[in-house]
Amino acid sequence: MTTAPRISDSGRRRTSPGSIGPVVRPALVVTLIVGLVACVAGALVAGSGGLLGALIGTGMVAVFFGSGALVLDLVAGIAPSASLMVALLTYTLKVVLIGLVFVGLDESGALKSAVDAHWVGGTVIVATFGWLLAQVRASVRARVPLYDLPPADAR
Repeated sequence: MTTAPRISDSGRRRTSPGSIGPVVRPALVVTLIVGLVACVAGALVAGSGGLLGALIGTGMVAVFFGSGALVLDLVAGIAPSASLMVALLTYTLKVVLIGLVFVGLDESGALKSAVDAHWVGGTVIVATFGWLLAQVRASVRARVPLYDLPPADAR
């Protein structure tokens, strides 16, 4: 314990909005690389349906996971105590939206004609694993302070 007055900025955000870049950017790059590989493989194996399926799957992962990270970053800056709740809600929303995209593709008849459903699903699964692994790696390597240091003049 010390008799020095407690001076803490822990309630204030130290970084500006958009600070998720160092964590999300590698995840987006890995997702796009996985998507590119899936597009080439889909085009070679299943033709235009495989290519279109891989493109849709890559887009779904990039948009849903990227927007979820952006929303979570904004909430963490405004109300850090609500971050876990928002993270769980955005995850649930991602799952529901991915399901709705599949239902919409199925109802439109696209999965039966122009789009190969196996390539959409496979690309979503593999790109999601790529996104998660890259995001975890970047988060672990990020230099995030665990506590606030007192100001230099208070030492």
